[in-house]
Amino acid sequence: MKVIFLQDVKGTAKQGDVKEVADGYARNFLIARGIAIEANAKNMSDLAGKKASEQHKADAVKEEAIKAAYVLKGKTVICKAKAGKSGKLFGAVTAGHISDSLKEQFDVTVDKKKINLTSDIKAYGTYTAEIKFFAGVSEKITVEVIEDD
Repeated sequence: MKVIFLQDVKGTAKQGDVKEVADGYARNFLIARGIAIEANAKNMSDLAGKKASEQHKADAVKEEAIKAAYVLKGKTVICKAKAGKSGKLFGAVTAGHISDSLKEQFDVTVDKKKINLTSDIKAYGTYTAEIKFFAGVSEKITVEVIEDD
């Protein structure tokens, strides 16, 4: 019997897979527990619609990521921080601070988890950071840390 898996089953299939399984296994275990449904014409059509919808959403997210990367290409984001007399910052400039500065200066929202710093930012100066927007879509930016008045 052909079934469509609604959830992952270790060693058998992943969610959305269509597989041929034994009739007893399908009826008594998979379908009875809601792990899979029978692969009839209606269910196959629904599955195709869901996959198309997921692909459309992924394409839209990638398109937004490409636009954001284009806006930030070659830009320098300025972060203000306070420091002691030696020039060492109180704390550090983190990915969260950079994310907030990007939103303020360029109106681009970036999750702080997607910002990779090459080194810790604990003093005034210029640093580089890489933003990984989406698989295959990334951009390097310059982060300039200046004194907060």
